[in-house]
Amino acid sequence: MDTKVKILLAEDDENLGLLLKEYLIAKGYDTDLYPDGETAYHGFMRNHYNLCLLDVMMPKKDGFSLARDIRLVNNDIPIVFLTAKNLKEDVIEGFKLGADDYMTKPFSMEELIFRIEAILRRISSDNQGSDQPIFQIGQYTFDARKQMLMLGENEVKLTTKESELLRLLASNANKVLERNYALKAIWIDDNYFNARSMDVYITKLRKHLKEDPTVEIINVHGKGYKLIV
Repeated sequence: MDTKVKILLAEDDENLGLLLKEYLIAKGYDTDLYPDGETAYHGFMRNHYNLCLLDVMMPKKDGFSLARDIRLVNNDIPIVFLTAKNLKEDVIEGFKLGADDYMTKPFSMEELIFRIEAILRRISSDNQGSDQPIFQIGQYTFDARKQMLMLGENEVKLTTKESELLRLLASNANKVLERNYALKAIWIDDNYFNARSMDVYITKLRKHLKEDPTVEIINVHGKGYKLIV
């Protein structure tokens, strides 16, 4: 049975693209290389992929635009951005689009593989987690397994990152969720860019929970966050 992970690689630098593709294939990943965002999108629509590696600066359609289009079709597929830029604004923009990770060129191939494996492990454990409970958060019901937040007739499908973060907060309701613990549990690394990403997701969760005034996520200065229920 073919259980190979299939990766969509969008990279307009031909040399780097071929190098990455060969390396990923050598590591056992079935990889398709696309030279621009437009052909990558058409490829995404034709094939089933488990993960997307997207260069940010590409002709015809840049990586952020491509990610937006992919998210309209599949809200859950992991997306890793590859970029020569490390501007904070770009990193934050990437995470707002639901990026799972962000790598600044030049990066080591070994680190890329490590991050891909970490993302795939997390997804695998989520899919197997039949013990993931349903949480009551004020008037909301949160099904961590289905990544669904419900209020009356309204249902919101959360992204994987939103769901993982809300699950940690709900598991520690009315207690401090330490920032570094959450970062390492969800993002593997507690570096600056991941910390900024988590801030973006906290803001998203606050918007999702705003209909119930008795529910609040507060900042605990120097420590982390607390879900008040």
